[in-house]
Amino acid sequence: MIVWQKPNAFKILFTLRGSVIPHIYPQILFITLLSALISAVQHWIPSSFSSYSTAPFTLLGIALSLFLGFRNNASYQRWWEGRGLWGQLVFDARSLTRQVLSFINEETETGRHTQQCMIHLTIAFTHALRHRLRNTSPWQDVDRFVEPEHHISMRQARNLPEYLLRLMGKKLGYSRRQQLSSDLMIQNMDERLTSMTVVLAACERIQNTPLPFAYTLLVHRTTYLYCFMLPFSLSSSLGWATPLVCGVIAYTFFGLDALSEEMTDPFGVAANHLPLTALSRTIEINLLEALGENDLPPDIIPKNGCLQ
Repeated sequence: MIVWQKPNAFKILFTLRGSVIPHIYPQILFITLLSALISAVQHWIPSSFSSYSTAPFTLLGIALSLFLGFRNNASYQRWWEGRGLWGQLVFDARSLTRQVLSFINEETETGRHTQQCMIHLTIAFTHALRHRLRNTSPWQDVDRFVEPEHHISMRQARNLPEYLLRLMGKKLGYSRRQQLSSDLMIQNMDERLTSMTVVLAACERIQNTPLPFAYTLLVHRTTYLYCFMLPFSLSSSLGWATPLVCGVIAYTFFGLDALSEEMTDPFGVAANHLPLTALSRTIEINLLEALGENDLPPDIIPKNGCLQ
C-alpha cells in the first residue's frame, strides 16, 4: 500500500510508484501513435476521413465513464471491506490475548503453558491467513508458533487457518476441563474465536468471488473500441492536437480499468494492495509484548513509499 503523503504538483506528473502507467503504457502508446498516423493522413490528404459529429462519442464516453465508475466503486468496496476485516482481526487478537492473560489461571505451570500456546496460535493464525490469501508458503512464519507435535497434521490440513482455529478451540476445551478459567470467560474467549472464523470466511469470500466476468468483458471491449475509434472523429477538427487529446483520454479510461482490476483482489502484493505483512507483524509484536517477551521482531517499514 502506498503511504506517501500527497505529492507536490511536479511529483504528481512524474511519480510512477503506485501508478498504473507501467501496466497501461502499451495501450496509451498504441492509441497515441494511431492518432498521430490518422492526423498525418488527414493533414497530407485532406478529407481522407469524413468530419463526423462528436456527439455519439460524447454520449458513449459518458456511458463508459459511468460503467468504469461503477466498477471502480465495486472494486474499492472489496478493498475497504478487506481492510475492515483485518482491522477486526487486530481487535480480536488483542482482545483474546487480554482475556487469556487475565482470566486463565497462571499460578500453575499448566495455566502458563496454556496462555503461551493460545497467544502463539493466534499469531500463527494471523500469518497463516495472510499466506493463504496470497497463495504463498506459510511454514517459515507458522512453524515457530505451533508445538512440534502438531507439525505433521498441520501440513496435512487443506485449510491451515481453520486448522489453527480448531487447535485453539481444543485449548479452550482443555482449559475448561482443567478448570483454568470460569465457564463464562471460556464462552467469551470462544466468541473471539468465532469472530476470527468470520474474518477468515469473509476474506475467502472476497478472494474466491471475482466481479462478474461478463461485466468486466463489456467494460474492456467498450474501452478499447472507444479509444480506437476516437481519433477518426477528432482528426479533422483538432489536427495535430489529436494525438495529445486521445492519449490523455486513453490514459484516463485505461487507467481506471487497470486500477479497478488491481483492487478487485485486495490481498496481493501490488503497490495498491493491503499491507498484510505489516498488519501481521503488528499483531505479532503486540501479542509477544503482552506475553512478556523482549526479543521482538522489528516493525515493517515502508520501502520507497510502499508498505507491504
